[in-house]
Amino acid sequence: MKTSLMICGFFVAGALLGWVGVVPKLLLPPAEGVGIGFYLLCGLMVFVGVGVGGSGKAFRIVRELRWRIVFVPLAAVAGTAVGCVVVAALLPGFTLHDSLAAGAGLGFYSMSSFIIQGPPFRNETLAAVALFSNMAREIATLLFTPLFVSYFGRLAPIATGGATTMDTTLPIITRESGKEYGMIAAFSGVVLSAVVPVLVPFIMSL
Repeated sequence: MKTSLMICGFFVAGALLGWVGVVPKLLLPPAEGVGIGFYLLCGLMVFVGVGVGGSGKAFRIVRELRWRIVFVPLAAVAGTAVGCVVVAALLPGFTLHDSLAAGAGLGFYSMSSFIIQGPPFRNETLAAVALFSNMAREIATLLFTPLFVSYFGRLAPIATGGATTMDTTLPIITRESGKEYGMIAAFSGVVLSAVVPVLVPFIMSL
């Protein structure tokens, strides 16, 4: 929760600095070509890859629970897509494409909003929507996991947590769902974190 609020605070600070026009020119997106944001995104993706490849969790859990475990992250993606369709139907002016692009962050708000804001898409408004919606997903998992487990089962917070179940929401999931579900949550989070850098640009390019 503290980390999420800190990131949200930095986003608000950046928005205010951009609004008053005191941001260094180096940090502003160029009219043509790629700016520093693109290289920061590349660096972020390198660190994500190092984290996924350097952790033996994914491979160890696959060996222990076999192929059936893949249905957990698949269900999280499918449920997110259904929710995006519902949101697009209920909110006038918010297209299905935008809803799916924001939801494709799967809780990985820093990555998804950065991709949407950066070249070649440059959609600052949708990037802000993606940031807050995916951050809300993490915060909801941190706050309401006991209710999710009580009413929807032990796998429910793993689905709602999305990519965050490999780190920030893992402790609350392990505590409420049980230690045996911690391995499933970690695997699902690793898979979804790897999917986001591919899924978001794919949807944005449609």
